[in-house]
Amino acid sequence: MAKTPSKKLFNLVKSLSASERRYFKLAVNPTGDRNNKYAKLFDSIWEQETFDDVFLQNLVYGNKPLETRKFSELKNYLYSQILKSLQGYDSNSSIVYKVRNYMLNVKVLFKRSLFSDCWEELNKAQKLAIQYELYTVQLEILGWQKELAYARTDISYLDKNLETISNQELKCLEYQRVLVGLRNLFFQFLIELRKDVSRNKEQIKRLDKLAKSDLLKTASEMEGYRVSTMYLRIISVLHFAKSEVDEFYESSKLLVKQMEAQTYFFKEDVSEYISAVNNHLVACGQTRKFQKVENYLGRLKDVKPITKDDELKIHRQYYMNKFRLCLVQGTYEEGLRELENHIKLVNKFPAFAFSKNSFYFQYFNIYFGVGDFEKALFYLNEWLNQPRNVERQDLQALSRILNLLIHFEMGNSMLLESLIRSTKRYLRKENRIYQFELKIMNFFSDMAKPMTKKEKKQTMLKLQSQLNDLLLVQEEERMMRMFNFPAWIESKISGDSFKRIVQKYYKKSLSS
Repeated sequence: MAKTPSKKLFNLVKSLSASERRYFKLAVNPTGDRNNKYAKLFDSIWEQETFDDVFLQNLVYGNKPLETRKFSELKNYLYSQILKSLQGYDSNSSIVYKVRNYMLNVKVLFKRSLFSDCWEELNKAQKLAIQYELYTVQLEILGWQKELAYARTDISYLDKNLETISNQELKCLEYQRVLVGLRNLFFQFLIELRKDVSRNKEQIKRLDKLAKSDLLKTASEMEGYRVSTMYLRIISVLHFAKSEVDEFYESSKLLVKQMEAQTYFFKEDVSEYISAVNNHLVACGQTRKFQKVENYLGRLKDVKPITKDDELKIHRQYYMNKFRLCLVQGTYEEGLRELENHIKLVNKFPAFAFSKNSFYFQYFNIYFGVGDFEKALFYLNEWLNQPRNVERQDLQALSRILNLLIHFEMGNSMLLESLIRSTKRYLRKENRIYQFELKIMNFFSDMAKPMTKKEKKQTMLKLQSQLNDLLLVQEEERMMRMFNFPAWIESKISGDSFKRIVQKYYKKSLSS
């Protein structure tokens, strides 16, 4: 019997919900026998905070001599029994499992020539497959309809229905082809957006090329929830990518509305709805509909997760949007309270889900806003120490600019000169120096030189003027939006706090 790695078993047990654990324990130990080795091992793994294989072996077998193989076989059996139990658990609630069971029943009945019973099971499966737009299952059902007619030599049925069945098969194949194509197109957009949000001219050309796909035109003319939902997701992402904020707001709103009109699809999968609400939250923020941001944050928290991944997504999207709102409004103390609450909760999720540059960026901003530069620098270093990959290359560059800024704030002038040189080398190597980055690096270089108080203020005013000019350039403005550089330099000139300047900008944006 193949070995089951203990860590693999540990992770599976820890992934179960309370109701799934109860279901399994009733299945594996219906009498509640205290000496049941499988139940004892299961409970012991569940109670462990960290995995300890030796402890588990001693707990189950005590001091009895034992071959390692025996313990491996026990773990392997327990692992397979948990999976079997979860299949039974899911079959009670999952539409896909229900349909699959109907189709398995058809095969069992067909093998025994119980053709009338086969039709009954097929009709049950077909009703669900049509309602939930399960096109591959519909194709299988249509194939069985022909197979059953052939087995019964029902030429009359074939003569009457063959053309209709063939047309339905072609329709299902076309819908499935479009769905697969749309999903691949969506992933292509996603790759572009995750790699870089700078939207330079070359990237806009690539996005426009993707937007001209014949699939989008075909999908726009097709009916059906799955195709139209996927179409709207792509259109919404495209508007976001091109900074068409009003169109992004309307398309993301329409997507949420369409999903909420057919909530029975959520019985099987709620993850796409979570993503749709998140996108609309972003759109509400971009169009300065901040009351709607609050409303949709509440709606996001009210979503009932189906999977552990859903629970993770709700947590991630809620806090990312809540932090973003606090940063825009300059309510850094509220952001800090939310951050502390978020940190307490993240232990229930995989650590990798939050060791992302986008979260570290928000942590940095919040601590910077409350004036805790040590904590801000800590999270900035966490961000800088992340492994290099293709995701959010724009933030990787921005982190180095903010590294200069935080050391400037902390008075680390001796370090600034070498940091400026290394930052310039990095940006040249990446072949992506923005004008605002160049101006800020020049500013720090100038400020490191001996200056009078008047000369320092003139240098600050010069940077302020340069940044204000660059706000009129879309690519530059988008990059500066990630950290409020204009508010920062104004705070240096006026002597007022960064927080108060950000709040002033926020109030001004509401009246404009």
